[in-house]
Amino acid sequence: MKWASPGSATPILRRPTEVADIIEMPEGGYRFVKGVFQYCAGVAALPGYRIERARFAHVVPVHHGFARIAEFLRGAGRPLTALCACELRSPQQFDDDGFLNFNRGYVAVLNEWGLMAHGANPVARSNVCPEIDPPAAPGFYAFCYAVPDADAAPSFVIAGSGESVEGNATYRERTVAYGDVGPAGMRAKARHVLGAMETRMAALGFGWPNTTDVQIYTVHDITPFLADEFVRRGAARYGATWHFARPPVIGLEFEVDCRGVAHEHVLGR
Repeated sequence: MKWASPGSATPILRRPTEVADIIEMPEGGYRFVKGVFQYCAGVAALPGYRIERARFAHVVPVHHGFARIAEFLRGAGRPLTALCACELRSPQQFDDDGFLNFNRGYVAVLNEWGLMAHGANPVARSNVCPEIDPPAAPGFYAFCYAVPDADAAPSFVIAGSGESVEGNATYRERTVAYGDVGPAGMRAKARHVLGAMETRMAALGFGWPNTTDVQIYTVHDITPFLADEFVRRGAARYGATWHFARPPVIGLEFEVDCRGVAHEHVLGR
């Protein structure tokens, strides 16, 4: 489901725990905002490069997906380090320990690919759970990578964020309006998440007018706050895609990611 409407920016809700730490990944062709161990906060193409997105026609299980991505990058003449963003789908939400264990296995592959060479994870990510017809196992929905292009316009991808503040506490302890899925609770969650998107985009020099797609992940009604929290601030000026899915961790109810990417592909079986 998409909506397209012009809008103007509203005040940004900043997250003080997110301080921009930009690291360049010259071997991949992009720079990234340092995040947590399982993903970075966002990526942007370096001068002379552009970021492209490829979506699988069907969700591909993680290990097979990594192999498909490696094959695709080799075919495009790009190193494995060109991988800069992943969109994952999981069959159901994880508890805290299950999510940690999944992330350890995922990051181990990135380390094998040489992506952790700068001491931080450079790959942006979202990982959500479709409410209807979920995959049988966690897998890849889409991925992004950088390619050389001397005349490329700036491009970027911002990692998905749910309504929790990043830190060492449990998700229950650091989640906005925990357990409240009524209109007021969902509005508070949306404000927090959109503030995170704005903070991450600003760190890389972008804003809502630079996006080509904004993706919303929730199974709860967003219409009570869609106009005020999305359209008026400009977060739906080119439309917003609503995925009927849950964030990856039990207790989280709302997630958003966004990107500014001009080249996108759909890969067959």
